[in-house]
Amino acid sequence: MGNVSVKNFSRTSIAKKPSNNKLIFPLVADSLKWEKLFIKKPKLFFASTRFILTLVMIFVLFTIGCNKKPPASQPDTVPQPSQKTYEGTIVALGDSLTAGLGVMEREAYPARLAQRIEAAGYHYHVVNAGVSGETSSGMLSRIDWIISSLVPDIVILETGANDGMRGLDLELIETNLDRLVTILKDHQIQVVLAGMQMLPNLGPAYVCDFSQIYPQVAERHGVILIPFFLEGVAARDHLNQADSIHPNADGHDRIAQTVYPYVVEAIQKHRSALAKQSIGKTGKVVRDRSK
Repeated sequence: MGNVSVKNFSRTSIAKKPSNNKLIFPLVADSLKWEKLFIKKPKLFFASTRFILTLVMIFVLFTIGCNKKPPASQPDTVPQPSQKTYEGTIVALGDSLTAGLGVMEREAYPARLAQRIEAAGYHYHVVNAGVSGETSSGMLSRIDWIISSLVPDIVILETGANDGMRGLDLELIETNLDRLVTILKDHQIQVVLAGMQMLPNLGPAYVCDFSQIYPQVAERHGVILIPFFLEGVAARDHLNQADSIHPNADGHDRIAQTVYPYVVEAIQKHRSALAKQSIGKTGKVVRDRSK
């Protein structure tokens, strides 16, 4: 087969190889060094190994500690206030006298009325649905929306003053009031009709006939009547704004005082109606414990 040169890659020959072979076989050379160290000085070998392992463990623990994200802080549990419950809803329906033209919303009579009935222990939600400048015809055009969206149990119906100040036909005013009350009663809504009076400059006949519309409508439909909505406020300079027509904050407080007992009467009627409904459904008398 000819002369074949076979190199002996024994452990001795590898150990004695020049330094450039160590670059070729670094792992082999390093393993031989550790093996010699283990054979000649086993205590030093194990001590070195433990030291290296200790360093490795410290490094791993340090790395884990740095990368560990702190747990997300749990938000403090804030007790939520219990939602207030009401026995029913009262809607103050009217023009600028209800809306509170020229005063803050909290100063208008519906807000003052809400404070009075709450203080007396009647838990009813009061909504101000006044629209400045509205006539009885305008109110008639939105009454269905008021009923469907606000779902009132009681309505304080204040309208007609703008009709009268424009000298509109009295028959039209009465017809609109009739229709408004009829629609509300058809939905089992308690009605508090606010009586109005007209300025004397429209003539005595118009003024007299206008003031008679409200008691006639109230009697015809059997609803609660406030004889005069602006009782104690009309023609009182200190209770009205500069125009002598729209009440100021004190004037609205006086209106709330006037309206309050009639609203309480409506609340009692509403409660009585609810009690009758309960009797009809259960066949038993349900005692009202709310007050």
